[in-house]
Amino acid sequence: MNNMMSILFASGNENKLNELTLHRTTASLPFGGRYRLIDFTLSNLVNSGVSQIGIITSSKYQSLMDHIRQGRDWDLNRKNAGISVFPPFVFNSQSNVYRGKIEAIYSILDFLEKSKEDYVVIANCNIATNLDYEQILEEHIKSKAKVTMLTHNGVTTTSRRIVVKRDEQTNKIVDIYETERVEDGTKEISLNSYIIEKNYLMDIVKEKYAHGIVDFETGILFELVKEGSVYSYFVNKYAAIIDDVKTYYTESMNLLEPDIRKELFGGNPIYTKVKDSVPTKYGDNAVVKNSLLADGCEIYGTVENSILFRKVKVARGAVVKNSIIMENGTIQENAQVSYAITDKDVVVSNDKNISGYVTYPIVIVKGKTV
Repeated sequence: MNNMMSILFASGNENKLNELTLHRTTASLPFGGRYRLIDFTLSNLVNSGVSQIGIITSSKYQSLMDHIRQGRDWDLNRKNAGISVFPPFVFNSQSNVYRGKIEAIYSILDFLEKSKEDYVVIANCNIATNLDYEQILEEHIKSKAKVTMLTHNGVTTTSRRIVVKRDEQTNKIVDIYETERVEDGTKEISLNSYIIEKNYLMDIVKEKYAHGIVDFETGILFELVKEGSVYSYFVNKYAAIIDDVKTYYTESMNLLEPDIRKELFGGNPIYTKVKDSVPTKYGDNAVVKNSLLADGCEIYGTVENSILFRKVKVARGAVVKNSIIMENGTIQENAQVSYAITDKDVVVSNDKNISGYVTYPIVIVKGKTV
């Protein structure tokens, strides 16, 4: 075990993910055929020797609780460490949900104080990448930074992204701002993941909260950048930020590229909740091209450029193209689905034609029959 613990934020983008998070947090959003978004962050931490993990929830976290199951699929069901899930109510109030990360961390200071580790990884759960936090901690200690921020090259979207400018010789961040709109071109942006010394974190959270400041990025990070105390760890590999429906669809489709799959899954293993399912069954007339299919599916029709989760059924004559079909989805005979995201337990009836656009995929909510 190394000298790091972690605080993860399970929520934060539900309003941008619309129908996909009606019944779940961002952390428990299905991704990549058999995973949930939180699997990537949890796996990165476990593979880096981090075993003390606190997860702060906001709302609709029942599916998350069902998925992580005391953390046994990540070897985190331990007596002296493991996963601690904190409900969304601050100070045990049934009416107040935390207003920002500072307030959320302030409400679990007791958890931090009792932990033996000296450093904290603070991260959102909407990032899909494969990282070694031990290496990042080494760089953090060597730089003597107060905060090390994970960054990568990406584009700004309709969601707010933190754009940074760094000194490429020292990796010190010299400027930072939060986007209000889409900007042209690729920029270096924050992955909303940080390493910080634990005692310093507790001190600055107490100080800021006493002055009514609750937002971590604007209340702490932006000020430390002005002091020259924030350094970047640049992630020069695939890293996806899932913060709206468009990025969810685009990054899911990116997984159909072999090079991207290799970057995401070819390093340390990504763990998820184990389910014992039978292998996928293909009918005599089934046609499958450039797609990811989880176990337990039954394919009798055509599937192209799509991602199918567990136990999806595609009937004879049905065609699925450029789409994401989540668990237990059923595409009945002669139905056609393209540029669509269907949530769990969705049924597309016989002869129906469901079609969106590559820039605006149609979303079918959980359990609906169309």
